[in-house]
Amino acid sequence: MRRIAIPLVFVLALLGGAAFPALAPTVGTTDEQVVDEHEMALIAAVTPSGQRKPRGIVLPHNGPIEQMVTVSVPDPSAPTAKLSAWSRTNGKWHRDIGPVSAFVGAEGIGEAKEGLSRTPIGVFGLTEAFGIAENNGTRLPYFKVDEQDWWVSDVSSPEYNKRFRCPPGQCPFNERAGERLITAGAVYNHAVVIDYNRNPVTPGAGSAFFLHVSNGRPTAGCVSVAENDLDAVMRWLDPAKKPAINIG
Repeated sequence: MRRIAIPLVFVLALLGGAAFPALAPTVGTTDEQVVDEHEMALIAAVTPSGQRKPRGIVLPHNGPIEQMVTVSVPDPSAPTAKLSAWSRTNGKWHRDIGPVSAFVGAEGIGEAKEGLSRTPIGVFGLTEAFGIAENNGTRLPYFKVDEQDWWVSDVSSPEYNKRFRCPPGQCPFNERAGERLITAGAVYNHAVVIDYNRNPVTPGAGSAFFLHVSNGRPTAGCVSVAENDLDAVMRWLDPAKKPAINIG
């Protein structure tokens, strides 16, 4: 179902939100940064017209999204992006954070698949966070990683694309196809889970997509930003406002 969102986002990005008055949002900025047409398209894609949901878009929450992180990628094959955080008040979007530099997958963005370093396109919820370090002030549900925390990428496992706890060497899945989170080091000091392929889970469609700390290089499919920028975003996120991320 999420695949139908891909062409709409790119059409909007090419033509601009003004070409679709039913979807065009009202945008303001707190920092006087210029909002380009691609960012406008990403905002428009999740902005209801009246009481209607945006056509062709699968939204991750019931009810309107009041916080959104946009990841604007200049070309589908590009591994770099700019990230902004927006809040909606009285029907008007305001940029609260950004734009800041970000990395996406080394193979750009598009249809995700296990084994590809590609970031999925679409609109996904941001509902939980984790980290090797202590909670940095986020209001999202947060778990502190220890030696037994994994994210499962074994496509044959019923735990595929889920967090699982087990001692190394005793896990009920192929540990070589799983990510023991603590071994990632500083990039997982703090992270937000991107709710791609989580409900329902499709084996092989890609796993373990996070917004995490950058190491200065493209990722295996996640979105990464500088640590201070991530801390700001995580402290800003409010689960009561149904936050989401729109990558495109």
